[in-house]
Amino acid sequence: MQLFAPLLDQLVLTPSRNRKIALLSAYFTHAPDPDRGYALAVLTDAVPVRIGLRRALTDLMAARVDPVLYKLSRDFIGDTAETVALLWDQRPPESPESTGGQEGRTPPAFTGGMPDVSLSAIIATFQATPRSETNRAIATYLDALDAQGRWALLKLLGGAPRAGVSARMAKVALAEWSGVDVGDIEEVWHALAPPYVDLFAWLEGRGPRPDPGSKPMFRPVMLAHPIEETDWPTLSPADVVAEWKWDGIRVQISANGAEVALFSRAGDDISAAFPEICSAFLGQTVVADGELLVVRAGVIAPFNDLQQRLNRKSVSAKMLRDYPAHVRLYDLLIEGETDVRGLAFAQRRARLEAWHASHAPRLTDLSDLIAFSSFDDLNALWAQARAEAIEGLMIKRRDSVYAAGRVRGQWFKWKRASLTLDCVLMYAQRGSGKRSSFYSDYTFGVWRAGPSGNGAPELVPVGKAYSGFTDAELKELDKWVRGHTIERFGPVRSVAAGLVLEIAFDAVHRSARHKSGVAMRFPRVHRIRWDKPAAEADTLDTVLGLIDGKSNAGPT
Repeated sequence: MQLFAPLLDQLVLTPSRNRKIALLSAYFTHAPDPDRGYALAVLTDAVPVRIGLRRALTDLMAARVDPVLYKLSRDFIGDTAETVALLWDQRPPESPESTGGQEGRTPPAFTGGMPDVSLSAIIATFQATPRSETNRAIATYLDALDAQGRWALLKLLGGAPRAGVSARMAKVALAEWSGVDVGDIEEVWHALAPPYVDLFAWLEGRGPRPDPGSKPMFRPVMLAHPIEETDWPTLSPADVVAEWKWDGIRVQISANGAEVALFSRAGDDISAAFPEICSAFLGQTVVADGELLVVRAGVIAPFNDLQQRLNRKSVSAKMLRDYPAHVRLYDLLIEGETDVRGLAFAQRRARLEAWHASHAPRLTDLSDLIAFSSFDDLNALWAQARAEAIEGLMIKRRDSVYAAGRVRGQWFKWKRASLTLDCVLMYAQRGSGKRSSFYSDYTFGVWRAGPSGNGAPELVPVGKAYSGFTDAELKELDKWVRGHTIERFGPVRSVAAGLVLEIAFDAVHRSARHKSGVAMRFPRVHRIRWDKPAAEADTLDTVLGLIDGKSNAGPT
């Protein structure tokens, strides 16, 4: 923990991607095994311990800090882990209430006095500690650590470090630190488990490359660049192909005959949430690229429907029936025992078409190539994307090989233009990390006619955004929120209807989960309309008018 706590603190406070990678590389150099492996697991959401802390910390703090002071401090700081870390009184409490009323028993790890505060020892302790002794274990470690260590401990146990480190970034840091290609690391990643001792041995040249055995492996995906005006002169219609950019999530199906795995573009195994897709590829030996969608009677459902299936460890029969999954394939990486990533796209596409015609796995089809003779023709098709509920276009060079990452000048994504609405700020919530002192998460709404249809209009929430503004604008927004608060709900404030935010978003769908009946996709603050009266903001009728009832299947 002596090295992990400063690392986590610096990662949270560092916005630069390159600086984060440098911090991780330095940590891998100086931290011992197995601590560095467990740190890698914590940062990539693979840590094998997670505890519900809300009740535990309430019980623990009640015996050491005045409850009113704790509540006020939590409201001011905006982060529970940071509040507890700063307020924790290391003097022994006068009564057993500090451990949630538990008496008499001490976890085995603590019988020898002060505990071992290494990261690996902490994780081992909580893996072995029964639930009835968890509060006592937490208190013992909080007593043994300084404020920074206490904060890192609680972030670790709560399972939400929010350090801005993705699994991909961690793999890039490992690659830069070791000199091993990031693609090679990604290809063995799913054969590994915390604390990754065999991974570090391989990367340091002390051991063999980890063997995935018979497990289906993830291969690093090829990514596209947003197309820019300067790109068009470098392209010729004869040298590229175009496909629709479907509004789902990028997936990779990896099948080795006996086993099948479904991976997200980041390499996360999402097989458990989509068992029907995996079963459709049983018996195949192939690695293919595609878009995961929800499709009913040949019509692609809104992205909001697909979200109902994502991030689940299991899926019910009702979920399978109500949100039927489908994969639209558009590239082939491996066919049988042949790796075809080194072939040109045109050749891979021909092999994909032949393979699909021969095997035709259930719940799949191919993403059609779009016929066009000039970029003017393509522009006209792109303009239709929103009407057809499609994200935009993909443009790929016919001669492009399948290379990991974003290879400039090979694949391009041409997304449809964003929609915008003028919305009224309704609620603001404190952020986390470096934003924990600012009201940076904004819930906004639009006007709807009163309950009787002729009463005063009311605001109904349609979305939440926490990006799109500068640091200077954040300070202005925070000041406005504090000056116009009408109610407080812990870290959330309700504000007077007086500030209009121009919100940009990709799409809007009907949603029974929201009071307004709609949900935005990827909302962000486009502009702060200090000049516009709240009464002139948009209405729910305007929002509903953006929901198109046409088929989402795309041109045929």
